[in-house]
Amino acid sequence: MIKFTLIIESNSKHIMETNWSKSFEPLLKQYWKRKHPLDYANRYQLVVMVILSAQDSDRHINEVAKDFFKTYPTMSDLAKASVEDIQREISTVRNFGNKSNWLSKLANAVGEDSKIPTTMEELTKLPGIGRKSANVIIRESGYDAEGIIVDLHVVRVAPRLGVASGTNPEKIEKQLMSVLPKEKWNEAGMAISFLGREICRPTNPKCSVCVMNSVCNFYKS
Repeated sequence: MIKFTLIIESNSKHIMETNWSKSFEPLLKQYWKRKHPLDYANRYQLVVMVILSAQDSDRHINEVAKDFFKTYPTMSDLAKASVEDIQREISTVRNFGNKSNWLSKLANAVGEDSKIPTTMEELTKLPGIGRKSANVIIRESGYDAEGIIVDLHVVRVAPRLGVASGTNPEKIEKQLMSVLPKEKWNEAGMAISFLGREICRPTNPKCSVCVMNSVCNFYKS
């Protein structure tokens, strides 16, 4: 318990004493405006693929999406499908039962591609879309950020860096938002995610080539 408390205190001190806006500049430069790994062609495809990718891999969803969008090329086409029809198309996707229900309800609620919401408030009212998914949709659509993307990579990497603590995605998002200027929100989360995918892996992270190692708690320890 004493050791755990000391770690929390160390992270809190590190967060407060570091100029994170400046420290993030090399990371943002490295990944600035890089497209999300989901291979979508429009906002309709983006929304569907973001929902499908939860707890699954982007690579797998990119494969599943090829046939899915041949069958349902638009939101209005998807709205005409039954839950059972959708299930057959995404049966290899993790949690496909719930996701089929979400997609059916979402398609019927939205109706057309042009009516897909653009704000955090409206997006998170839709089935299967939480803050993380909404942040991805907003960022990839080119709209002004209302939050910071916190996916499983960010949950791992941000506490390692010392810019946040804990494992709760919403708490980590709030911590990141408190230390980074709003104009960097859209790119910061995705940059941390790319860092986690390519450099700061769960095991054997490539610390020596990481552009954040000068301020990283994990590397210093």
